[in-house]
Amino acid sequence: MKIVKYLFFLLLLVIIGGAVYVSTIDGEFQVEESRVIDAPDELLFSTINEYKTWDKWGPWMDESDDFVMEYPDKTSGEGAYYNWKSETQPNGKMETKKVSPFSSIDQQLTMNVPVVGNIYSDVYWKFEKIEGKKTKVTWGTKGSQSFMQKMYGLTQDSTMAQMIKPMYAHGLKNLDVFVNEKMKKYSINVDGVTEHGGGFYMYSATAASIAVIQEKTKEMLPAVSMYMKENNLPQTGMPFTLYNEYNTDHGTAIFSIAIPTRDKVLTPKESSILCDFLPRQKIVKTTLKGDHNNLKEAWNTAYKYISENNLELNTTSPTFEVYRVQPSLQPNPAEWITEIYIPIL
Repeated sequence: MKIVKYLFFLLLLVIIGGAVYVSTIDGEFQVEESRVIDAPDELLFSTINEYKTWDKWGPWMDESDDFVMEYPDKTSGEGAYYNWKSETQPNGKMETKKVSPFSSIDQQLTMNVPVVGNIYSDVYWKFEKIEGKKTKVTWGTKGSQSFMQKMYGLTQDSTMAQMIKPMYAHGLKNLDVFVNEKMKKYSINVDGVTEHGGGFYMYSATAASIAVIQEKTKEMLPAVSMYMKENNLPQTGMPFTLYNEYNTDHGTAIFSIAIPTRDKVLTPKESSILCDFLPRQKIVKTTLKGDHNNLKEAWNTAYKYISENNLELNTTSPTFEVYRVQPSLQPNPAEWITEIYIPIL
């Protein structure tokens, strides 16, 4: 009987000692991982803000193949959420609490762990623009563990940080691949022979290497747009580039960056912004949906169509391309729309 009491006393001491030890463990935690991704912050923000993309890059999708996602009507923005169920992993819920467009996203993660119950933590995302179109993406989580959660942690082989950091690093790598593959998608369609209505346009012209045309466009287009705003000139169409001369042998071009307007405009002699008129004419129209890096292929496709259909080029009228959906309107290059117009007789 004394032995039983002694053993009970020892067990009680172990329990009390264990409880004291667990209570001294710091239950506060914060873990984060960052990655520089070659993609605009707007695109990365919109991808992460939409929960229906998470099954394409989420790191847990590689850990188990029995995840079942449940989506409500609202899956992006404040108040959006999604649930998941799994036979091998804890069930859970992710809910968006606050969004600051292109800057940060705050979420709450709820995980149902057997024996322990619900575990809550605050998840956060930060987006920082760096050189070019690159973005530093930070994915983190922080919270406070209850007594039972700290007890549960003692039964695990890894600490919270040891478990989360590699998972977040893997998820950011998946996100990098997913977004860049998404940006690479493009299509080229020859719409065929049609008529372009022409009209007046304001423009700025220059001569430059073919290789820097896109860079020059970014510099020149705002100047034309600003001139029109300052002089209350209406914009009646999307911006376009008019190729006055295009010499592939020398790698040079003379071109104009233009914006359509309603009427003829007389500009001061010293002005670098001028007005001209594009006639109504028969053209072959080709549409590129995708990054401007694919423009060369689109132009080649258009000229191949002209050759195969025995169409005759109108060499007295310049070719041009219209930016129907521009980078300033759409962060994903796969969604940019450029229309190519080649005049024919």
